Amino acid sequence: MREDLAAATIDLLFGSSCVGCLEPGRALCGRCQRALVRRPSRTWPSPCPAGLPAVFATTLYDDVARAAVVAHKEEGRLSLAQPLGRALSWAVLAALAEVPRSRITAVAVVPVPSARRTVRDRGHDPLLRMSRRAVVELRRAGVAAELRPCLRVVRPVADQGGLSAHARALNLEHAFAVRRRPPASPVVVVDDVMTTGATLVEAARASRECGLDVIGSAVVAATARRLPHRFGDT
Repeated sequence: MREDLAAATIDLLFGSSCVGCLEPGRALCGRCQRALVRRPSRTWPSPCPAGLPAVFATTLYDDVARAAVVAHKEEGRLSLAQPLGRALSWAVLAALAEVPRSRITAVAVVPVPSARRTVRDRGHDPLLRMSRRAVVELRRAGVAAELRPCLRVVRPVADQGGLSAHARALNLEHAFAVRRRPPASPVVVVDDVMTTGATLVEAARASRECGLDVIGSAVVAATARRLPHRFGDT
């Protein structure tokens, strides 16, 4: 929370513009924030890989969502963690809504891990920051949520950019493992964007192999070619 406030203060003091519409002001204006958070929808890649937990996303990975994710992740616009985390919390809520209430009394939010070198090069862990904010929003909504970053990258992986769905799956095979005390609560695995689903499959595999109850997954955005229908449709 303090980091979010500090980032927002820096934006105000030194001047900023919305990453979505480029209007002067906050890193994401009110109008673009509303475009970012739509009614969450169930989505899946095509082809859908085996082992993929049910995936829920709040929007397309396009326009505002793409600009916000890239600016937060690659440009260090830390104040974007708040709207992105809020969007992620909506997707988690949608995942929880698909599970019988009798099965859940609390939920563990488990972010997909980044390699230590990647985090070091960026100077921060974007998904961890977003996930922390998402848990705050979930608790405000009355959900007994906890952040459990228990997954770790345990072997080198190549850059996923430009790889086919099959190549991504091979690249990530057995790349993750649970390296911290695993949560007892059911798990929702989270990421910023879903493209082929390979990362979520590997995160779910590592979690299940450790005995965790993976009840779904949630992302801020999914690529347009992977969506069965438009967001906001019933």
